[in-house]
Amino acid sequence: MRLHRLTVTAFGPFGGTQTVDFDELSSAGLFLLHGPTGAGKTSVLDAVCYALYGSVPGARQGGGQGTTLRSDHAAPATRTEVVLELTVAGRRLEVTRQPPWERPKKRGTGTTLDKAQTWLRAYDATARAWKDLSRSHQEIGEEITQLLGMSREQFCQVVLLPQGDFARFLRADAEARGKLLGRLFDTRRFADVEKRLAERRRATEAQVRDGDAELLADAHRMQQAAGDAMELPELAPGEPGLAEAVLTAAAVARSTAQEQLTVAACTLTAAESAQAAAGRALDDARELARLQRRFTEARERAARLAEGAEAYREAQALMERARKAEAVAPALDLRDSAEAEHRRAAAAEARARALLPETFADAGAAGLAAAARRAAEELGGLDSARRAERRLAELLDERAGLDRQERADADLLQEAEAWLDGWEETRTALQSRVDSAQQAAALAEQLAVRREPARQRLRAARLRDQLAQETDRAVDRVRTAQDQTLRAKQHWLDLKEERLNGIAAELAAHLTDGEPCAVCGATEHPAPARKVAGHVDREAEEHALTAYQRADEQRAEHERRLGAGREALAAATAEAGDTPTGQLAADMAQLEEEYARARSAAAELHAAQERLRQAGQEHERRLAARQEAAVRTASRVGHRERLDRERAALEEELDRARGSLDSVAARAAQLERRTALLTDAADTARVTEDTAQRLKDADARLADAAFRAGFETPQAAAAALLDNAAHRELQRRLDAWQHEEAAVRAVLAEADTSAAAREPQADLDSAQRAADEAARRLRDAASAHDAAGRRCAELDRLSARATASARRLAPLREEYDRVARMAGLAAGTSADNERRMRLESYVLAARLEQVAAAATVRLRRMSSGRYTLVHSDDRTGRGRSGLGLHVVDAWTGRERDTATLSGGETFFASLALALGLADVVTNEAGGVRLDTLFIDEGFGSLDDQTLDEVLDVLDSLRERDRSVGIVSHVADLRRRIHAQLEVVKGRSGSTLRQRGAG
Repeated sequence: MRLHRLTVTAFGPFGGTQTVDFDELSSAGLFLLHGPTGAGKTSVLDAVCYALYGSVPGARQGGGQGTTLRSDHAAPATRTEVVLELTVAGRRLEVTRQPPWERPKKRGTGTTLDKAQTWLRAYDATARAWKDLSRSHQEIGEEITQLLGMSREQFCQVVLLPQGDFARFLRADAEARGKLLGRLFDTRRFADVEKRLAERRRATEAQVRDGDAELLADAHRMQQAAGDAMELPELAPGEPGLAEAVLTAAAVARSTAQEQLTVAACTLTAAESAQAAAGRALDDARELARLQRRFTEARERAARLAEGAEAYREAQALMERARKAEAVAPALDLRDSAEAEHRRAAAAEARARALLPETFADAGAAGLAAAARRAAEELGGLDSARRAERRLAELLDERAGLDRQERADADLLQEAEAWLDGWEETRTALQSRVDSAQQAAALAEQLAVRREPARQRLRAARLRDQLAQETDRAVDRVRTAQDQTLRAKQHWLDLKEERLNGIAAELAAHLTDGEPCAVCGATEHPAPARKVAGHVDREAEEHALTAYQRADEQRAEHERRLGAGREALAAATAEAGDTPTGQLAADMAQLEEEYARARSAAAELHAAQERLRQAGQEHERRLAARQEAAVRTASRVGHRERLDRERAALEEELDRARGSLDSVAARAAQLERRTALLTDAADTARVTEDTAQRLKDADARLADAAFRAGFETPQAAAAALLDNAAHRELQRRLDAWQHEEAAVRAVLAEADTSAAAREPQADLDSAQRAADEAARRLRDAASAHDAAGRRCAELDRLSARATASARRLAPLREEYDRVARMAGLAAGTSADNERRMRLESYVLAARLEQVAAAATVRLRRMSSGRYTLVHSDDRTGRGRSGLGLHVVDAWTGRERDTATLSGGETFFASLALALGLADVVTNEAGGVRLDTLFIDEGFGSLDDQTLDEVLDVLDSLRERDRSVGIVSHVADLRRRIHAQLEVVKGRSGSTLRQRGAG
C-alpha cells in the first residue's frame, strides 16, 4: 500500500482545504511531520484512517458517527470532506468520505442534517480517467478491508505505529499482551474453539449425568425388588465406574433371587403333595358319611311307606271308577252342550218377540219370515225418493251459494269503484314524493363533495393558528440561544488564548531533573517557567469548550426546530388561506347541517318509489277484479232459473213419497227397523225349534252309555268322573308311592351302602381341618414361589434395562472423556498441560515468537548488537504462561524482563517491536505490501548516537521502496530529515506547509 495524495476540508483543526503530496514526501524515504502541540499532527493520520475505514483510531472517534470530526473553524457552508488517493494491490484508488453534516437551510433559518456520503473510484490507465466503483458505505468498507487484508485496529498498529502503545506492551503482563495480540491477529476463532469445547464438555457431562441418574434409578428399583438385599455403590452420577458397579451389584442380586426361587419351588412341590393326600383323605371321609346317611334315610323311608299302604289301595280303587266313568264322559258333555244351546236360543227368541207388536205374538217362524219379506219390498220402493231428497238439499245449498256470491261481488264492485275514483290524485301525490327525494339525493352528493375540502381547510386553519404561536415562541428561543452561544464561544476563546500564553509554565510543571523534556529532549532544566496568578489550565479550557459546544448544539437544535415550524406554518397557511378560523368553522357547520337535511330527505327515495310501484299494482288488480265481478253476475242469472225449475219438480215427487212423515228418510228408517225386527224374530224361532230336538237326542244317548259302563244311572257316572286336576293329582300320588317304594328297595340292596352302614361313624371335622391346613401351606408356598418368580423377572428386566443403558452410555462417556481432555488442554486446566497455556495463548505465543524474531533484526542494529528480544513461555506467579517477552543483554549475557529497559532503550525496543509486528501482520494479511509507514513520537528520549542508528534502520526501509513518516517535536530531526510536513497553528485553524527533499 502506497499513499499518493491526501486532501482534507473542514476536518479536525483544519478550517479550510489542505493537501498533502505523499509522492513528493516519500521520494526521500524518510519525511518528518512536525508542528506545535495541538496543531493537528495526529489529525493528518486520523484523516488517512478515516478515509480508509470511515472512523478514526481509538478514543478520538468520539460519540457520533463522524459528527465530531468537523472543524470548529470551518465556515458554516463548507462541508467536511477527506479525499485519499492510494495504490493497493496494484490498483490506484481514490476514496472520498463526507461525515454527517448539519448545514444551513437553503430557505429560511436553522440547519438540516445531511447524511454521510462515500465514493470509491479507480484509475483506468488505458482510458486515462477515473471510473466510479461504488457509493455504498458497506461495499466500500468491505472492498478496502479485503484489499488491505487487515482491520482498522491492525492498520493503526502496523501503519500508524503508536510508540506509547508498544512501550506499554513491553511492560505489560501476559494478559494485557494477549488482548493486544488477539486484536491484531484476530485469534477469536481459537477462543471460540475453547468456548465450543467447554460447551461440549458441559453438554456431554450433563448427558452422562442424566444417563447415570437413570442408571441409579434402575439400581434403586432393583434394590427394592431384591428386598433391600442389594448393596448400591456409593458413587454420584458422572463419577467413573458407576455403570460397572451397578451391573455387578445387579448380577449378585439376580443370583441370590434365583437361589430363592429354587428353594421356593421345592417347598411348593412338597406342599402340593401334602395337600393332595389330605384332599384324598377328606374325600374318603365324605363318601363314607354320605353312604351312612343314605342307608339311614332309606330305612326311614321304608317305614313311612308301610304306614301309608292303606291310603294307597283306596286311591287305586278311586282311579279304577274314574277310568270307567271316562267312557260316559263324551255323552255327558254332548247332553250339557245341547241343553246350554237350547237355553240360549229360547232366551234370544223371547227377546226378539218382545220388540214386535202384539199382532205377531202367536206367529210362528214361517209367519214372521213372510211379514219381513213384505216390509223389505216396501223399503225398496223408497230409493228413488231418497235420491230426490238428497238432490233437493244440494239445490238449496247451491242457490244459497249463488246468493252469497252475488252479495260479495256487489261489495267488491262498490269498493273498487270508490278506490278507482281517487287513483289519479293518489298517483300524483306519490310521484311528487319520488321527485322530491331524487332532488334531495342529488343535492346530498353535491354537498358531500364540498365537505372534505372544507374539513381539511378548517384543520389547516387551526394548525396554522397553533403553529403561528409556536413559531413566535421558537424565534424567542433561537435569539436567546444565539446570544448564549456567542458568549460561551467568546469565553472559550479568551481562556484558550490565556492558556496558550502560559503554556510554557504548564509544560514546565511536568519536568523532572534527569528526565528528558517532552518538547526539546533535554535532561537539564535550568529555568523552568512558573505559573502566574489566575493561570488557565487545560481543564478550565476544556470546560469552557464543552460549555460552548453544548450551547452551540442547543442553538442548532432550536434553529432546526424553528425552521421545521416555519415550514409547517407555511404549508398550513397555503392550504388554509387567510380566512379566519371562526368563519371557516361557521361555514363548515352550515354545510354539515344542509348535508344532513339533504341526506335525510334522500333516504326516503326508495320507500317512495316502492309505494308508487305498489299503488300501480293495486290499480291494475282493482280493474281486473271489477271486470271479473261483472262477468260472474251475468252468468248467475241463467243458472238461478235452471235451479228453480228443478226444485219445483223434486218437491212434488217428495210430497208423494213421504206420506204422513216429515221426510222420506224417516219413512225409510221406519221400514228398515220393522224389516230387521221381523227377520231377527223369525231366525230365533227356527233356532229354538232345532235346539229342542238336539237336546232330546242327547238324553237318549247318555242313558245308553251309562248302562253299558256299569252305572245304574247317568248321575252315578257323572259323580265318578274326575276333572283333569283331580285326575292328575290322584295319578301323581299313586306314581310317587310306587317310585318311593322302588327307590327304597334299590338303596337297601346296594352292597357299598350296606357295607358303609357296618363301618364306624365317619369323622369329617378332623379330615376337614387336616385338608384346610394343607391348603393353607400350599397357598403360602405358592405365594412365596410367585413372589420369587416376580422378583427374578423384575431383576432380569431391570438388569437388561441397566445393561442397555450402560451400553448406550459407553460411547457417550468415551466422548465425554475425550472432550473433557480436549477442553482441559485447550483451557490450560489439564494436568497434561504443564504450562497451563490456553489454546489462544499458544497461537499468540507463536505469533509473538515471530514478532520477537523479526524485531530482533532491527533491535540489534539500533543497539549496536547489544540487545536481542526473545519469547518466553515461563509462568509468572500463579498466572498462565506463553506470552512472556524478555531481552537478552549481550554485554552481561543475562536475560531480563523488558520492563527493566531505560526510557531510550524502551523507545528503540518498542520501535523495533512495532516494525517487526508490521512485518508479521503484513505476512498474516496475505503479503500486502505496506509502502508507507508513520511513527508517532518518542525520539526525544534518544542520544545522538542511538538516534543515528535508529534513523539508519528507518532509512534502510527505503531498500524495500518504503517511505516512513516520523511524527516528532525533536528539533534535531528537522536538521537531519529534509522532507518535512509542517502543521502551522492559528486562530482561524491549522494549515499544512510541505517541503520536499531538495
